[in-house]
Amino acid sequence: MRPLRLPRLRPGGRAVIATLLEYLSYPFVRRALLAGTLIALSASLLGVSLVLRRLSFIGDGLSHVAFGAMAVAGACSFADNLPLSLAATVLCALLLLRRGAGGARVRGDAALAMLSVGAMAVGYLLMNLFPSSSNLSGDVCTTLFGSVSILTLTTGETLTCVLLALAVVLYRVLAHHRTFDMAFDEDFARASGTSTAFTDILSAAIVAVVIVVSMRLAGALLVSALLVFPAVTAMRLCKSFRAVTVAAALLGTLGALAGILAAILAGTPVGATIVAVHLLLFAAAALLSRCFR
Repeated sequence: MRPLRLPRLRPGGRAVIATLLEYLSYPFVRRALLAGTLIALSASLLGVSLVLRRLSFIGDGLSHVAFGAMAVAGACSFADNLPLSLAATVLCALLLLRRGAGGARVRGDAALAMLSVGAMAVGYLLMNLFPSSSNLSGDVCTTLFGSVSILTLTTGETLTCVLLALAVVLYRVLAHHRTFDMAFDEDFARASGTSTAFTDILSAAIVAVVIVVSMRLAGALLVSALLVFPAVTAMRLCKSFRAVTVAAALLGTLGALAGILAAILAGTPVGATIVAVHLLLFAAAALLSRCFR
């Protein structure tokens, strides 16, 4: 595959706009922007209920599980590591979301910490024992922090992101009242007739899929930022559950779009740039909330 050659950034405001328009003339850049914003939209919509349920670090833990599953798939020489990654991540997501069921002896943050560190350690060990290429450090860095791989998305992969975003939006609309009840009082939701087990199973599957797909954008170590930052920032600006959900979706999309464009123009890592943009948005929201309190 021939390396991607993009035009160099020229100084000056008008030159930056001209360079940006030149970038947007490339189909792979447009696909990256579309897929990245849709992934961020999906993650931010799911992040609100996770933050309210105090499961903010579930994204971090599940991304580490996906990292370990990818390493196992590589060690077994599987042609495609996506099925194994999805299966392992969905299973762990279900176990974490249903952490109170069955009287588990290790629950909550302890279980999440053990799962996260254990999966990361096993994954890195397997990558050292069964390296898939000679550039091990590059493979690990790319998997953990993301890379320009989002610029190599095919039309089919972009379509997958579109379908995923539509599924998440549909789920949030149809299950709005269920997620609202469970976010604030799971016992009340169960007593009022809500099938909390079914909702958790469905949530686990959707969260796991979003996390595995998001790893290509932000990497395993930064993917939780796509879930947490938009929700927390929206909570500084809005009061109602519905307003926070809409604001989180807008902030997540804006952060991803600005981050991807900045990364392309400046030549910085995509995932880290998106997180930096979300940090600025959170700082701005915190300042506004203090000024207009």
